[in-house]
Amino acid sequence: MYRKLLIAIDPEDDGEGKRALEAAMDLLAEDGELHLASVYNPGGGGFFPHVTGEAPEQKEAQVREVLDLLARKYLPLDRDAHLHVVAGNAGEKLVGLAGQLCADLMLLVSRGGCGHWSLRRATVEYVSVNAPCPVLVLPSLEKAEPGKSEEGCN
Repeated sequence: MYRKLLIAIDPEDDGEGKRALEAAMDLLAEDGELHLASVYNPGGGGFFPHVTGEAPEQKEAQVREVLDLLARKYLPLDRDAHLHVVAGNAGEKLVGLAGQLCADLMLLVSRGGCGHWSLRRATVEYVSVNAPCPVLVLPSLEKAEPGKSEEGCN
């Protein structure tokens, strides 16, 4: 069991949040700390492209609100989570946050290289190689589109 678990979550993907939080509950010690993190690009787009051209304070507040809703929706009533919303490069910010928190494990959900987030694979690889703690990468529950092969993805 892990004492400090950091989960990187795309707040716009409810299924990803649910999958990550369910896995976390199986891995987290009874008295362990759970940290949920989302990174946005202050210029818009990036790893979490749901963020548009609003002021950084508005972006942060929106992402924090969605993370809070995910936690309330999928965490058991006797559990709480620390929320972290940071601006910048997703890989670098997640690695830095894991070090700052002294996390025992970082959990990510990956869709691989396909889909509309082509940087996802690079971010997962960067975090896996550079994190100061073990990283568990869960596959997405989404299935690849029929007829698309891994080779056809960029």
